[in-house]
Amino acid sequence: MIDKTAIIHPTAQIAEDAIIGPYVVIGENVKIGSGTRVISNAHIEFAEIGERCTISPFATIGSEPQDLGYKGEPTKVVIGNDTIIKENVTIHRGAACGDFTTRIGNKCLLMVGSHVAHNCVLADEVILANLVTLAGHIHVGFGAFIGGMSVFHQNIRIGEMAIVSGFSASRQDILPYSKGEGRPPVPRGLNVVAMKRRGVPLDIRTNTHEAFKLLISDEYNTTQAIEKIKAEIPMNKYIENMIEFIKTSKRGVLLKSHKSGYQSLENEE
Repeated sequence: MIDKTAIIHPTAQIAEDAIIGPYVVIGENVKIGSGTRVISNAHIEFAEIGERCTISPFATIGSEPQDLGYKGEPTKVVIGNDTIIKENVTIHRGAACGDFTTRIGNKCLLMVGSHVAHNCVLADEVILANLVTLAGHIHVGFGAFIGGMSVFHQNIRIGEMAIVSGFSASRQDILPYSKGEGRPPVPRGLNVVAMKRRGVPLDIRTNTHEAFKLLISDEYNTTQAIEKIKAEIPMNKYIENMIEFIKTSKRGVLLKSHKSGYQSLENEE
């Protein structure tokens, strides 16, 4: 159903059972999947939106990136299935780099006023609370939860199942499965609740917690901590993910409670 007050560009492809509410503007190169609702006053262009999504009033999806190098190249936003976009959310389409795309996964929740900049990638089941701001090229891992009014520097990564408290800010990567708070959000513990909810067994959680404690310990640098983990703790995919995340970091991973955070292995002396 398309409300008579909606403005629909001729290139738009809208599923027959999608609902387009009053005063919605659907611009160029938009695809909207089955069962998706665009409630009212939203603006969408250059975007592919999956099935059973909800787009709330005054959300803006697919507008030009805030990148001075962008010259009108054909870029886009891609949003998966069952994702909820609340009021006044802004999602910018990609700049002309990478795969030219800003990506939002399945079953995500973007709360009121959150912002996803150009070329960001949000994996499935990510939650951004009110007024979270992601700069360009940020990657947010599966099941991460970002507290309200938090801000993040371009090109960082937020690891899967990480939880970051509200009013946080970071210029460095956030360790997977960690609970962080502050400016910057230094890891304070393992996000055991998220792991338990997703069926991670107790022995795996326990070993992962032991590895986590070594990584954030002031007694060891990163290399020493990883060596100790490999020597003393049974490995599992969660520990392996944390180690690989640290090894591949370009901006450094925030592990310690000091101003510069902690550097990746490549930057260690």
